[in-house]
Amino acid sequence: MSHKRIPKRKAAVAVGGVAALGAAAFLLPMANASQDDAAGATAPRTLKSASDASGLAAQLQGLLGQAFAGSYYDSGRQQLVVNVINGDSNTVVQAEKAGAVVRQVRNSNSALAAVAGTLRSKATMPGTAWAVDPKTNKVVVTADSTVTGSRWDSLQSTVKGLGSDMATLKKSSGTFKPLVSGGDAIFSQVADGTVRCSLGFNVTASDGSPAFLTAGHCGVAAKDWSDSETGRPIATVDQAQFPGNGDFSLVKYDDATTQAPSEVNIGNGQTVAINQAVDATVGETVFRMGSTTGLHDGQVTGLDATVNFQSETDPNGVDTVTGLIQTDVCAEAGDSGGSLFTQDGGAVGMTSGGSGDCTSGGETFFQPVTTALQATGATLGDAGAAAGAGDAGATADPSATAGDQNGAGDQGGGDQIGGADPSATAGDQNGTGDGTGTGDGTGTGDPSGTGTNDGSSSH
Repeated sequence: MSHKRIPKRKAAVAVGGVAALGAAAFLLPMANASQDDAAGATAPRTLKSASDASGLAAQLQGLLGQAFAGSYYDSGRQQLVVNVINGDSNTVVQAEKAGAVVRQVRNSNSALAAVAGTLRSKATMPGTAWAVDPKTNKVVVTADSTVTGSRWDSLQSTVKGLGSDMATLKKSSGTFKPLVSGGDAIFSQVADGTVRCSLGFNVTASDGSPAFLTAGHCGVAAKDWSDSETGRPIATVDQAQFPGNGDFSLVKYDDATTQAPSEVNIGNGQTVAINQAVDATVGETVFRMGSTTGLHDGQVTGLDATVNFQSETDPNGVDTVTGLIQTDVCAEAGDSGGSLFTQDGGAVGMTSGGSGDCTSGGETFFQPVTTALQATGATLGDAGAAAGAGDAGATADPSATAGDQNGAGDQGGGDQIGGADPSATAGDQNGTGDGTGTGDGTGTGDPSGTGTNDGSSSH
């Protein structure tokens, strides 16, 4: 008998609050904005989707070469803005003909990379992160609430020494830590208790077997994973990367006939079909589905981010992860590994970690799907999507509101057990601890949306 993909039943996740309302509101059909007519052939293109922006950015990077200094998506105007340094008139005209808004800037990609190199040597301490912001053409350095005293003074001095035209420093009210996120909850039993993470995207491994991607720190924490807290393992970690150059794991289903549709479960029996892996573009709107906090949306704010987490195994150590996507999408403990995706079904990333919560907001970092696929040799999709489609649940209703998607049922594997209280808020569900240790008390939501402390660890 083939094992059903995670989950066997659909999760109904509470997504109360302004952020969830925003996420639901954005899940509308893409507006059919008209393209420029022949008379305005050199006018900026109207980009109907985030993947269009990503594709145009890649095209222009190749076209502009060393003159290319980053790009971002202007979501209000639905246009791609491309930074150009020392671009001659012919280069600018070519970029404009391709459909981009061209902006002359001061700092080249190589200069900003040098800034990041200086930060790696002088600012690699727990609680710091940095990423290039193409909107300001600077490197933005962020320090969490643990960076105080002499460490804060040292960081301030380092950033100041880089020059105000090269780097800026900001403070986060939360604490950077690995999280555990996504559409469906997954569990593993370890010596210190239960570890809980979230499934990111179903994929096909290089040998043709069904598998899924999740966070690397989840794959390092435990080898065998189940779709319910007390169930038998159904999948085994094949590859895991954390810390270092990424935060991703490839986990193979133990049953080679497992049906694993390429979709994200957004709750209440609704799914979003995932049709391709796409690179993130600064400024684009993205959606995160978390087994703890539900559906939330926000914008990509930086690329190739470096994050310095406090080591979970060495009190004096630091776990540095590079190559991440920085966003202003909220996340909490219990959300690690989960899906970051676009409105039109593009797989963008898996939740790595961040600071803040879904009440006050914060920064959250994601492992890019494209680099995880390249590193593991996996391909997006599943070996038996068609066979599993009948139980995949309804396709997400584009007009769904937050009220259509709420409720915090027991999330064993994202499965809904019991009725959901429509008034439940994201904060009511989790009963989470700090997400950094094992056995620190992350709870599974009951039908009323109230968390229970079961002594499990959320990443």
